[in-house]
Amino acid sequence: MRKITAITITLALFVSGAAYALTADEIVRKASAASYYQGKDGRADVNMVITDSLGRTRERYMTILRYDHEDNGPQRFYVYFHRPSDVEGMSYLVWKKPGEDDDRWLYLPALDLVRRVAASDKRSSFVGSHFAYEEISGRGPEEDTHELEGEEDGKYKIRSTPREPGEVEFSYFVTWVNKDNFVPVRAELYDKRGKLYKTIEALEIKDIEGYPTVVKMKASDLNTGGNTVSEFSDIDYDIGLEEDIFTERYLRRPPRRYIR
Repeated sequence: MRKITAITITLALFVSGAAYALTADEIVRKASAASYYQGKDGRADVNMVITDSLGRTRERYMTILRYDHEDNGPQRFYVYFHRPSDVEGMSYLVWKKPGEDDDRWLYLPALDLVRRVAASDKRSSFVGSHFAYEEISGRGPEEDTHELEGEEDGKYKIRSTPREPGEVEFSYFVTWVNKDNFVPVRAELYDKRGKLYKTIEALEIKDIEGYPTVVKMKASDLNTGGNTVSEFSDIDYDIGLEEDIFTERYLRRPPRRYIR
């Protein structure tokens, strides 16, 4: 009787543990929510320092606004550039649509022109930085297949392979995700030959209004030696942003209440 009881308990514990084991897809969706969907909306000021292969630097200072419909669902991003003078007044708008191509617009004040950013440009450089447009607003979990490769130092290790390899420059990427809060702390991108060519790292994470938040991150181009470091400040969540701010007419006249 004791043996039967022991076996029963062991099986119950095993089944219970298996029931709560997360799949790679579930981990990636939680990581996406932790990275891009904290709170119902949010704002942050971003100072971006771009360093080229010769050590020369350029800066971009901007404000980012975000509005969510639901976690990992439709979302809006608005980016306003404060300085330097060559980008001052420029603004960028994203309508994120999981399962479809995102809609993106860029306003160029020098030409007083609103330009549609083609879906094919999502992997191109964001205003000359080492971040791609897509890496600013987030890549949809459904765009890749995901495999849990293991766990290292309290982190999940996930390998992701694009479902449409012809649309991106990488063959796959590997992400390390904190187990305790699902914040991604490192990503490695591999080219079509399987060579590592780019890394993205979370350099500092803070608790902001109860949300674990990356406040400093770095993208590095291993082929050229250049990198971009982004630092986030004046971060605020659940501020009551209205959805109509995230429309094309506000590209020309930014919402000054939130852009300061």
